[in-house]
Amino acid sequence: MLVLVLTAGAIAGLSALGYVVAIAASAPELGKPVNRGLTSSVYASDGSLLGYIQADEISTPLAWTNIPQHMKDATVAIEDERFYKHTGVDYSAIVRAAVRNFTSGKTVQGGSTITMQLVRNLYLEQPKRDYKRKIREAKLASDLEKEHSKRWILQQYLNTAPYGTVGGQSAMGVQAAAQTFFAKNAKDLTLAECALLAGLPQAPSQYNPFLNPKDATERRDEVLGKMAELGYITRSEAAAASHEEIEVKHGTRYTKIREPYFFDYVKQRLIDKYGINTVRRGGLKVYTTIDRELQDAARAAVNSSLNGPSGAIVSIEPKTGYIRTMASSGGYGQSQFNLAAQGRRQPGSSFKTMALVTALRQGISPSTTYNSHPINIKSSPYGPIKVSTYSNSYSGNISLTQATVTSDNSVYIQLALDVGPDNVRDTARLMGIRSKLNGYPAETLGGLERGVSPLEMSRAYSTLSAGGVRPQPEAIEKVVFPGGKTDELGKPSRKKVFSDGIASEATKILRQNVIGGTGTGTRTYFTCPAAGKTGTTDNFKDAWFVGYTPLLSTAVWVGYPDSGIPMPGMAGGTAPATIWGKFMAKAQGKRCKDWPEPKEPFESKPFTGKYAEKGKKEGGGPTGPTYKEGKDDDKDKKKSKSEDKKQDSPKKESPPKTTPEPEPEPQSPSDTPGAVAPG
Repeated sequence: MLVLVLTAGAIAGLSALGYVVAIAASAPELGKPVNRGLTSSVYASDGSLLGYIQADEISTPLAWTNIPQHMKDATVAIEDERFYKHTGVDYSAIVRAAVRNFTSGKTVQGGSTITMQLVRNLYLEQPKRDYKRKIREAKLASDLEKEHSKRWILQQYLNTAPYGTVGGQSAMGVQAAAQTFFAKNAKDLTLAECALLAGLPQAPSQYNPFLNPKDATERRDEVLGKMAELGYITRSEAAAASHEEIEVKHGTRYTKIREPYFFDYVKQRLIDKYGINTVRRGGLKVYTTIDRELQDAARAAVNSSLNGPSGAIVSIEPKTGYIRTMASSGGYGQSQFNLAAQGRRQPGSSFKTMALVTALRQGISPSTTYNSHPINIKSSPYGPIKVSTYSNSYSGNISLTQATVTSDNSVYIQLALDVGPDNVRDTARLMGIRSKLNGYPAETLGGLERGVSPLEMSRAYSTLSAGGVRPQPEAIEKVVFPGGKTDELGKPSRKKVFSDGIASEATKILRQNVIGGTGTGTRTYFTCPAAGKTGTTDNFKDAWFVGYTPLLSTAVWVGYPDSGIPMPGMAGGTAPATIWGKFMAKAQGKRCKDWPEPKEPFESKPFTGKYAEKGKKEGGGPTGPTYKEGKDDDKDKKKSKSEDKKQDSPKKESPPKTTPEPEPEPQSPSDTPGAVAPG
């Protein structure tokens, strides 16, 4: 009988062993660790941290040398005291845990080693809590110990262990835990703080010091006692640490963001480029183009020049397209709307530059004369057009250059009709404007249906600074993915859209505007070579100065976020020009450069226009551009028309208005599409 019992027991034992072997064999290969969602960090151009992209889990892996020795010792003492002796599975610990759990009638202790827990954290997708999982963990833990050192395993564990959730974010790893519970870096933790954190992974909610300080203190003291028992610290050190009060402080490192408007812009750029899932998974290191010193200079220029209205500045490097400044006044807590990139406001006379470049592209000489007089066209393909000046005084016959310097609306509305409003729209597209354009005459004077952003205007003017080469605005230089793969986004993406001769000719005229026209307000603070144009809309609702140098193209907008609020007396040549000058003085300092002579000098062609004084002729218009357009330009035109069709169908142009305008800068159209303000 005894033989039968022993035989049956042996068979049962062998069967159980075979079952365990079968379960172990079903464990997956170690392969690559599962991505548990590392925190993505965003940096300024100088390498300083702008902030972390918010996620449910926060984690910043640390090098071995940046993890305190007390943290390493405390973790081993409380989680796996035989860590340095076993080979992945501690059978004696499993037996002890089984006995303790059996005698207590509930699960009070686990037998998992640090290696087994690391396997669970890194290599198993959504593991179930059952004995099969334990068997697979044991098998993989043994495999992991064969491939890696104890140091590697402990470092990985300390960088991935769950330490608890505060404010909706779970701290994964000791660095995130140190910031979450003590507002400090892990390397600065004290012995008592290390002991408290080391006790959290077993029951993060129960031992959370914010929620249960009493339980957290008892658990900390338990860890300290275990450290002393195993010889990691002395009894006196443990006693001293246990008498320390727990002083928790929720850190803001993972929630505080510098330059929040720009930060949001970068995050959306990442989502557009890589998809929401990649951004959610995290682990990205994002290196941006923003210059924090210039950001401070931009805000200082705005705050020192305005009292009431808001301001926004965007500054782009023409030769790279790098966005060096994207700043807005006002607090992010009050409004998350990015006026610099998202705001769509009427550009006023700063949009006349698009008509000027259109004329130059068609070979019209800047010396071409128009008559400055009240405009009252009762019948045109665009409806009645009526334009007058504030003082009802006119300049008579003046050149296109003079009309630009004085911002003469009456001349520019005639120019728009001569060159073709649809061609002005196409030029704006070539220069980088992506907001909706209808091809109406009023758009030349800034009467757009939906307006434009400072980012668009800065890009458009940078095309002139770069000699007719349009840059792609870029906020990110490179992205480093988990594992080390790098995506270089900062390689300049540029496209020649018209000749450098055309750009140079426009720059000469716009330089005169800065020296002796509506843009002289910049010269009080900035005297390097510069070109630019002011813009003011009806009732002083928007005021602009957009200007450029060989180094930077900067757009300044001033107004109220509520577009219906006027700013009496606020013209583009006042505060916007002052802000631009102050900012550029800081941004460029003494780096004064001039533009090189063009490689393709501008050449004018015989011009026959319906409204021009020279070569006046009924009907007809300019003959073609001096820069031969290529296939890419045709694509841009098709894209432009396609973009406009995708948006709301164009409204019929409303009847032009006669509205007073400020001096010294003539006013541009009101917010009503098609309305033409007096010049």
